[in-house]
Amino acid sequence: MSGRYRSDAVRPSTERSPLLHINNDTKSLVNNSTLPQITATHPERERPVKDGRGKALRQVIAAFIANLGCINTGLVFGFSAVAVPQLEDPTSFIKIDEFQASWVASLSSASTPFGCVLGGYLMDRIGRRLTLILTEIPLIFGWILIASAQNIEMIYIGRLLAGLGSGMVGAPARVYTCEVTQPHLRGMLGALASVCISFGVLLQYVLGSCLNWQILSGISSIIPVISLLSMLIMPETPNYLLNRNDVEKARFSLSRLRGSTFNVDKEIDQMVHFKQSNNVQRLTGIKDTIRALISPSTLKPFGILYLYFLIYQFSGVNTITFYAVEIFQESGTNMNKYLATIILGLVRLSFTILACIALRKCGRRPLTFISGIGCGTTMLGLGTYLYYRQYWLDNNLPMQQTWIPVACIFLYTIACTMGFLVVPWVMIGEVYPTQVRGIIGGFTTCSAHMFVFIVVKTYPFLSHSIQRYGTFWLYGCISLFGTIFFYFCLPETKGKTLQEIEDYFCGRTQTLSGKKQIGIEDTTQSVLTPLKGQLLP
Repeated sequence: MSGRYRSDAVRPSTERSPLLHINNDTKSLVNNSTLPQITATHPERERPVKDGRGKALRQVIAAFIANLGCINTGLVFGFSAVAVPQLEDPTSFIKIDEFQASWVASLSSASTPFGCVLGGYLMDRIGRRLTLILTEIPLIFGWILIASAQNIEMIYIGRLLAGLGSGMVGAPARVYTCEVTQPHLRGMLGALASVCISFGVLLQYVLGSCLNWQILSGISSIIPVISLLSMLIMPETPNYLLNRNDVEKARFSLSRLRGSTFNVDKEIDQMVHFKQSNNVQRLTGIKDTIRALISPSTLKPFGILYLYFLIYQFSGVNTITFYAVEIFQESGTNMNKYLATIILGLVRLSFTILACIALRKCGRRPLTFISGIGCGTTMLGLGTYLYYRQYWLDNNLPMQQTWIPVACIFLYTIACTMGFLVVPWVMIGEVYPTQVRGIIGGFTTCSAHMFVFIVVKTYPFLSHSIQRYGTFWLYGCISLFGTIFFYFCLPETKGKTLQEIEDYFCGRTQTLSGKKQIGIEDTTQSVLTPLKGQLLP
């Protein structure tokens, strides 16, 4: 539609929503901004306006900056894997035992749930952008405190602060990304958070193999500083601004995210149309918030994602991440434990990037099935090998086929990364209503990190009570049984607008293919059938 002009795209004022009427005051604002000029008398001087897709580069940059803070989550995850062995070394000036090591590994996950709830609350109150700026403050102080630690208590406090910041950044980064990108880019860019986490884990593994834990902490503090400064130049999301009835700021924000040749008015019109036709109002009190939180459009997707994270975390992913060096050491392999850990981080990063691309082509369900089946079988395989390893040790027999546990761990990481590490985090920004997307997204990430804490903290206990092989057998069975749940309950959201997904969970449509519920009048047909590539709130 490159031949269409702005004068053709803008309807007469009598046909437009009252919220979008441009009077003499707002004209001056528009004309002085970076938005395309709107005139009705000289169409030959105007730029062509595209209906379909905005400039991809702008959306990629916005998503990348929003997810810079997620690199810190990877740094927090990977820190214990390299720091705990150094702290347990007899030459360490801060000596810790196994009990203290479990707290160093898990304390960050203990404070993360509180950060998730706080980040979700702030996101709906002060906006996505300002929340992303504030999340970096506890991260900066946390890393500095660990770097200057003179006792184990200072490390504990630093880990708690770092975990708090990691929790605060989770939901805002994903919601911001999904709200500033169009459907054809949303799946791929929504997975950037997972890529950044995997990059942070790899960076920590690489640096930790040659640096002591204090220098490592000092370097880690640089990332949140860069993230904070970068986010200062970014706009607020159009969805949040429209929810506050600030149409002109939403239009200005959208023009920065889509480019000057994109039909901004048309997309804003569709957002306002959906907001008015579905009576989407800004929540002003506790009763309104509770009513929105207990509505089917909120509870249904929350229940699905809650169980998704439960299954995903109890597949053992963060046991491998947090205790990578120790697990390689105990597996019986002859491979250098630090080299194996670095390669593991590189594999995780590479396949996370591949998963981002696959999300655009394959969808959410197929990748989830790959993870469920792959994680289950590899955990059972690792547990079986460790069972025989214990038998060989007890009977003073030589180790056999020491490559098997390494292969199982690497195949597990590949399978887990293709779905579990990407899909549920992307869906946080997709499946919730705009009104409560922040707070319920915070509750979702809160539950996810509570599971992380439980899994990481209970791993030493399980490994003593049912042995390491029994622990991995347990993880494998949970993953395989979880696949059955995914098959029957997980919807496919690939290529769907945020409104189509919300209509599905509200019961206005039977499926995400667009089939209408019997007895429900189609009052939003123009909203539910957008042109390919258009984004709705």
